[in-house]
Amino acid sequence: MKDDSQLIIDRNVHIIMPYHKKIDIARENKPSERRIGTTGRGIGPTYEDKVGRRGIRLSDLINPHIFAQKVKEFLPEKNFLLENFLKEEPLVEQDILDEYNAYGKILAKHIGNTSALLDECRKNEQNILFEGAQGSLLDVDHGTYPYVTSSSTVAGGACIGAGFGPRYINEVIGISKAYVTRVGEGPFPTELNDEMGERLRKAGSEFGATTGRPRRTGWFDAVALREAVRTNGLSGLAITKLDVLSEFDSIKICTAYSYRGELIEQFPHDISILQECKPVYEEFDGWNTDICSVTQYEQFPERVKAYLKKIEEITECPVVLASVGPRRDQTIQRRNPFTE
Repeated sequence: MKDDSQLIIDRNVHIIMPYHKKIDIARENKPSERRIGTTGRGIGPTYEDKVGRRGIRLSDLINPHIFAQKVKEFLPEKNFLLENFLKEEPLVEQDILDEYNAYGKILAKHIGNTSALLDECRKNEQNILFEGAQGSLLDVDHGTYPYVTSSSTVAGGACIGAGFGPRYINEVIGISKAYVTRVGEGPFPTELNDEMGERLRKAGSEFGATTGRPRRTGWFDAVALREAVRTNGLSGLAITKLDVLSEFDSIKICTAYSYRGELIEQFPHDISILQECKPVYEEFDGWNTDICSVTQYEQFPERVKAYLKKIEEITECPVVLASVGPRRDQTIQRRNPFTE
């Protein structure tokens, strides 16, 4: 059996309950509701309860008595919503207790204070890597609201979620594909709803990791990336999937938007404006050669270097990493964020 003793889960993490999933799916499927394109995993309703101070945390789950009290308190309201508004079957209290008490027994050995653990690692001068799960434009505050996730996905969210002081962060590396994708609904100025978009999707195997849904694809959007550079305070960029563009004769970068005849260079947060924005492109010659075996930046064809240089110029942020495939040895490192 694989050793999982190093897994530590903070006692304050919130638990996704069965009613969260059921509410999430029912809302998304309700004809009168605006579709957001959620994964249906109950994340949004869980955050609603967290902010509303009705959440159940891991510290509650591992205590059967407290857990039972909270389920008994919160379930009637959830069942009322499910039955009377969403027209779904109610959930049974004992079924939830039986299932989740079993989870509590499994997770109890992993509970800890991750904020204190991280601080200890910092004091011991160990390397600490925080990884964001979603893009900046899915941030609940700074993204394309309401077509966003329910949490802070910008770099500052790592400090909030982990309980790690922001003055201890040394580097903030933004990861971007060499083109743009999106899962779910929402405005997407550079989206390619044509044969070119389908080629990008197939070449990049662009299907949702959680849902399997085909991702929407489009040309590189430097306007959106400039926004991400500012809101995250990026010190460097990692450009991935450069190899996917190898089969294209020409490649485009969106350098600005056109809105009702006006040129816009700053990302608009008014969703009604963004929905009408058209991309203003700068076109580049493709490199038309396999770059999957490149191991050093200097080995890139000049057209690849020109593409990356343009991204750096527009975003005012250096490209420190670039990948030409999914393997670890296919990531080209120009600067090690842990040593400089």
